[in-house]
Amino acid sequence: MDPEDPPGRALAMKRTAPLFSILCLILVWAAAPGCDAETERDWPTTKRQVREAFPTVTQLSTGELAAWLESDRPPPILIDARPIEEYAVSHLAGAIRATDADQVDAAIGGGDGSRPIVLYCSVGYRSSELAEQLMDRGYTDVMNLEGSIFEWANAGRPVVRDGQPVEAVHPYDEDWGRLLNRNLWATQPD
Repeated sequence: MDPEDPPGRALAMKRTAPLFSILCLILVWAAAPGCDAETERDWPTTKRQVREAFPTVTQLSTGELAAWLESDRPPPILIDARPIEEYAVSHLAGAIRATDADQVDAAIGGGDGSRPIVLYCSVGYRSSELAEQLMDRGYTDVMNLEGSIFEWANAGRPVVRDGQPVEAVHPYDEDWGRLLNRNLWATQPD
């Protein structure tokens, strides 16, 4: 026993060390981005984070796209940046699935850049990243659908599977799915 240590200190430390370790793990977990169990995902925060992460990408609201598609203006090329599992559940009518710039080039034949491109995914992160890739390749009229398919479907706008209207959207995962109306959740086609 160390004469400098007060009596019983070693025993007290043995008893509290596991509690201290657990407390430290909880504090580290809570400080990690996206790990705060008390924080709900919300649209204002998500949209702000997308805009901050991709400041050079033009954001087009779902209302603006809906009005565009209903107008006499030529429609944009719609690119769904989600993987096949998500696209198979539903997508915007006429959307081409492409998850990287090479696939977009192949799908639209390289394009002459005269037709606008609107990209979307679940909430806008993956599609904004793809928009940046396309802009790096020289595409100039590229936009991200802000809120993407989740906000589009939440507003009651149409999504399709095999050309037929459906009321189902892949929720991506439990966490991001909080931004999608629960009644729309479907992880596989019917």
